[in-house]
Amino acid sequence: MSFGITKTIPAKAGVETLDSLYDGSRREFEFHMAGANPTRLKTGDYVYTIFGDQLHGRLKIREFITGALNPNSGKPRTLIIVDAPGERLATPVPKRGHRGTRYTDGEDWPG
Repeated sequence: MSFGITKTIPAKAGVETLDSLYDGSRREFEFHMAGANPTRLKTGDYVYTIFGDQLHGRLKIREFITGALNPNSGKPRTLIIVDAPGERLATPVPKRGHRGTRYTDGEDWPG
């Protein structure tokens, strides 16, 4: 299994945002998570993407940018830069979406 986090792509971002992570139209993407410094994640781990209550793919973490602040609350957050395009599943797997960040061992990733 491959350690990482799950992030839900908001419906308002649209399927276009999801597709752009896997179709080669972008080289990187920025996710964020609460906290000043991730303690359980490292470069090379994955961000697994959920959209429409389905797991669609994963992207490898390239770097972390610390010192950012949430523009709404002012609380610290870490920016997670992933390489794109990522690995997309041929057939999405059911996976309930959520707010925020959840850790995973990649147990839902086939094979």
